[in-house]
Order: sequence, then structure tokens, then C-alpha cells
Amino acid sequence: MDRKVTKTVALKLQLPADWKSFRLPKALDARLQELLDRQDRDGKLVPQERREAKALTELVDMLSLMKARVAAANAGL
Repeated sequence: MDRKVTKTVALKLQLPADWKSFRLPKALDARLQELLDRQDRDGKLVPQERREAKALTELVDMLSLMKARVAAANAGL
């Protein structure tokens, strides 16, 4: 019997004052944009490029989620 187990972990982090400006470094952002543009233009990426684009997209999502959660915590939500 397969059961999915989820776990919530609370972390206490000290964030710098400029946490709102967290984003991918310019080189990684440019690489992600290049991969997404090529996928749109050509309709496909090689497996390694797909993995790279997926990892970079997940990183962008994680940064966005982190910023949203910090903003909500600061707003007392």
C-alpha cells in the first residue's frame, strides 16, 4: 500500500534588508530565457536542456514562493 506522506518544516531565516530584490543572477536568467525561446521557436529541447530549463524554472518558482511567504509573514497573514 503506497501512501504519500507530507511533512511541514518551519525554518527561521535571517534575510537581508533587500530580500525583495532576490532573483536569478543575470547569467542564469539569460540562460533560462534562451532555453524557453528555443523551445518556443523550435518546439523542442534535447533532454539535457529540458532538465536544465526545468531546474531553472523550479528555482524561479522557489524564489517567488519564498518572497511571497516572507511578504505574507511581514504583513501578519
